[in-house]
Amino acid sequence: MIGRLTGLLLEKNPPQLIVDVNGVGYEVEVPMSTFYNLPEIGAKVTLLTQFVVREDAQLLFGFLTAREREGFRQLVKVSGIGAKSALGILSGLSVDDLAHAIATQDVALLVRIPGIGKKTAERMLLELRDKFTFVGSSGSSASQPTSSTNDVLNALLALGYNEREALLAVKSVPVGTGVSEGIRLALKSLSKS
Repeated sequence: MIGRLTGLLLEKNPPQLIVDVNGVGYEVEVPMSTFYNLPEIGAKVTLLTQFVVREDAQLLFGFLTAREREGFRQLVKVSGIGAKSALGILSGLSVDDLAHAIATQDVALLVRIPGIGKKTAERMLLELRDKFTFVGSSGSSASQPTSSTNDVLNALLALGYNEREALLAVKSVPVGTGVSEGIRLALKSLSKS
């Protein structure tokens, strides 16, 4: 099994990369959370990997963090979720946000991810309920979104921002901020990016 790759980043075509490791070019598929944090083409990169063998293909998936890889491994254990679906889920949500959705049994957040229906989301919540305890193990409740944070997130989504943009903007809002002030601050941070 291939557990890690370190080499030069040759190509970036979302969600696929080519990493040159001593003259061998590995095709690696990555979630968008990893893709957005990659260095420039030609730079050295290290990816933690998960090798998946199917009847018709051998695929290599890469992650910048151990938490992303562990999240991927837990997702593919859910019946009805394959490697491509798991990659899509991690592209739509960070591991922390996924863990929070599972902890709060938030079906609505999961069904916003393309390709995830209500039944699949409910199955994920049921099967992963005790599996995502490794995430956010710092024990601080301050990292958990409040209902006003969720309201701000929902407002941004209703305004047409995608999930990734909205989540990033909500993270810039101080904890304990009211909904209307939170929306104003989130929109301000979105206008700067």
